[in-house]
Amino acid sequence: MSLKQLQANYSALQERGLTLDLTRGKPSPQQLDLSTELLSLPGATDFVAENATDTRNYGGLQGLVEARRLLSSVLEAPAEQIVLANNASLSLMHDILVFALLKGTCDSSEPWSKQGDIAFLCPVPGYDRHFKICEDYGIRMIPVRLLEDGPDMDEVERLVAADASIKGMWCVPKYSNPTGTVYSDSVVERLAAMKTAANDFRIFWDNAYAVHHLTEEQVSIANLLERSAAHGHANRAFVFASTSKITFAGAGLAAVAASKPNVQWLLTRLTPRTIGPDKINQLRHVRFLKNQEGITALMEKHRQLLAPKFEAVLEIFATELSGLSDVSWTTPKGGYFISLEVPAGCAKRVVALAKDAGVVLTPAGATHPYGKDPEDRTIRIAPSFPNLAEVQEAAKAVALCVQLAAAEKFEQVAV
Repeated sequence: MSLKQLQANYSALQERGLTLDLTRGKPSPQQLDLSTELLSLPGATDFVAENATDTRNYGGLQGLVEARRLLSSVLEAPAEQIVLANNASLSLMHDILVFALLKGTCDSSEPWSKQGDIAFLCPVPGYDRHFKICEDYGIRMIPVRLLEDGPDMDEVERLVAADASIKGMWCVPKYSNPTGTVYSDSVVERLAAMKTAANDFRIFWDNAYAVHHLTEEQVSIANLLERSAAHGHANRAFVFASTSKITFAGAGLAAVAASKPNVQWLLTRLTPRTIGPDKINQLRHVRFLKNQEGITALMEKHRQLLAPKFEAVLEIFATELSGLSDVSWTTPKGGYFISLEVPAGCAKRVVALAKDAGVVLTPAGATHPYGKDPEDRTIRIAPSFPNLAEVQEAAKAVALCVQLAAAEKFEQVAV
């Protein structure tokens, strides 16, 4: 299609006055409705936990044992190695990193903040909120390419072995944000076994999409906690998860699993911060979800709502974009995102064109540290929140914007 025709099609798109938002992976209202029963739980007379704890009162810093047991299958860790908190696992990641900065880890000789310049490895494309935590606290970020089976381990191993200032690494190991990448067993094994110059190196293992499947295949990954312990690095991993995209995004449970020394270190750090989490919410989740089978059944209902939206985007991209060179997209088996790769130098232009046509996308560059995608190629697509018809409209609009941006670039090159 000629540039002139694409411009005419784009003008027609603008005239439609769309107001669509694909910026973040939020559950839709229909997904939230699946857990409405939570609002009536645990009930006016059912507030006592299994160990006779009155959940209305203070205490219980580590979280109710039955709630930790409920999430042990998601985290793949025993209840005694799990700490529960309120709502967002991102808060736990933030606090643990800040605690390490101010106090050091259980393996540190002194706080990270007193050890000079420190850095984190950041697989890219990656999660913008991970990067924001590092940026806010002046932690240098080192991008590492995310391959089809996980981060480029040759590069990761080389970096961590040579540089003691590298204190940690962000990982979204299953259905990665935004690519949908699943870490292979080999990658997990190498992460667990690798030698690091920093003896207090930590992997922040954000397994946010552990049970968030988009196909009938329920993909599994190797257990980093177990593999790290097997290689003599039991304290290496903090494994995070939450119920934010299982029940209520704004009122879920956050959880972290770690070695016993790490758990004790975290509880010591939390003691001056809080007298205990929201145990009533923990109890209502236990009453509602009941067990692993209950979680699986609920997530199947989520899949039935989400999968058609992802299928619609992928079908439209295949129809509209397959003929374009240097354009590709991921086909995730789970998670909340599709990663769209456009011709180099075009991502910001696509996002701007979409915005001017009434379709808001995550800013170009958000998938990279400091908001800077060196190739200006990656765009994160989040189809979860709008209804199916709106997702289809948005995907068609994005496809047209990609076509127009690519045609503009070709025209400039030709001139």
